[in-house]
Amino acid sequence: MKIVHRFGFYMGGFSIGLVFLIFFLSGKKTSCAYGPDARVLKNIRTKKPQYSTSVQEQLNAKIIDTLTLHSIFKNADINFSKSDTKSAPCRTYYVEAEKYEMVVENCPKDAIIKTLIIL
Repeated sequence: MKIVHRFGFYMGGFSIGLVFLIFFLSGKKTSCAYGPDARVLKNIRTKKPQYSTSVQEQLNAKIIDTLTLHSIFKNADINFSKSDTKSAPCRTYYVEAEKYEMVVENCPKDAIIKTLIIL
């Protein structure tokens, strides 16, 4: 069999597989969190956030709102060199966004936002 025919069969099967994946996965909440940043941020987003007193004061004073906090976790990066990833049971992560820096304690059942600094 010629290489052109092999390539054609491969591409035909690959395209049929893509159509099936698009059909079955459309409308479902699927995501691909491959990097360590994405996995940790996704884990934090799935938990109901709790706030320290200083962050709660910022929320009450309308300096920042919960919608902004939620968007920070979608577009942020984690600075693993400043984070304490080996502590038990709650790991502490240093989250950096464009205008914000946070320290988040990621426990097994909840995520506690300890500090929030607006740059």
